[in-house]
Amino acid sequence: MKNIETLDWLHITDDLHSKGYGLVPQVLSPAECDELIASYEEPAHYRKTIVMERYRFGLGEYKYFQYPLPNIIQHLRESFYAKLAPVANKWMQVLNITQRYPSDFQDFQSQCHARQQTKPTVLILKYGEGGHNTLHQDLYGDVFFPIQLVIFLSDPENDYLGGEFVLTQQTPRAQSKAIVLKPKKGDILLFTTNFKPVKGTKGHYRVNMKHGISEVTSGNRFTLGIIFHDALN
Repeated sequence: MKNIETLDWLHITDDLHSKGYGLVPQVLSPAECDELIASYEEPAHYRKTIVMERYRFGLGEYKYFQYPLPNIIQHLRESFYAKLAPVANKWMQVLNITQRYPSDFQDFQSQCHARQQTKPTVLILKYGEGGHNTLHQDLYGDVFFPIQLVIFLSDPENDYLGGEFVLTQQTPRAQSKAIVLKPKKGDILLFTTNFKPVKGTKGHYRVNMKHGISEVTSGNRFTLGIIFHDALN
């Protein structure tokens, strides 16, 4: 794994402010990705399995981890939160939202737990042929962090085809904009959980965003999502 401290945070921060997402290439090694994929079949790691078609979320399956999280996931969650909290606070400031996020992940998690949000939201997702995920936002309670990340565990050229990551930007009084991304194995994509600020002629305004997955046309696609807020108990 790359040292999170030495990533180009100036560039990443600029991308998040301007686009609402940022791609960080090759954070995990192929071996680390393969280890996480192998853990999909180890039930001791997980608290809940969701078959997506039962809930009309799409076609595929995902599993929520239970606490304690595997060390590599806990490290990523804590390290990225510390770097993203200043970005989140800037967003709140320019949108005149009173919420402020502590610099330490444990302090933020305490805020979640104080509101009965105690269930881990980190999840691993598997899509086979025909698999897809409808556009959505990952909100699990009143307390939320406005940025999340997804780790791409599979190779889009060799392991699967299709399955692009899709973001939609819903600008007020305008048509929605679609953004289609296809990160590589080991890449991390940071993106807004539900909105981002955009600067207009009269100050900043809020633009809502959703994300989903286009149809996988062949193979198997694995990703791991790290959401910083916990879910209601």
